[in-house]
Amino acid sequence: GKEELDLEDDAARANWGGVWRMPLKEDFEELIEHTSKRCVKNFNGTGVKGRLFTGKNGKCIFLPAAGYRYGASLRDVGSLGYYCSSSLGTNGLYGPNEAYDLCFDSGDVYVSDYDRYYGHTVRPVRP
Repeated sequence: GKEELDLEDDAARANWGGVWRMPLKEDFEELIEHTSKRCVKNFNGTGVKGRLFTGKNGKCIFLPAAGYRYGASLRDVGSLGYYCSSSLGTNGLYGPNEAYDLCFDSGDVYVSDYDRYYGHTVRPVRP
């Protein structure tokens, strides 16, 4: 019945400490709903591909298309982005072995649940 990770199991809190935490599913849904989104092929001249999310106030966040890790392999770098939340999956076959992710490719941005054994990116947030 657990719906989100305990803080001691939160990768952002464990690695960054303080008030840092992994985003919740609701944080990702809010980001999608309240920003404009565009694909970026060369962020600030770095050659890094990803998505730029810009709020109505002009503030923005860039999320690289970092791909994901499956076992020892790094896959889909430059074409897909998967950012893990601390909200555990409740709809899938594996229950708490799944977590909700912010996902994007060149055409879409959405939230979905994925098996946690995939190595998805963690983007820490703080209040």
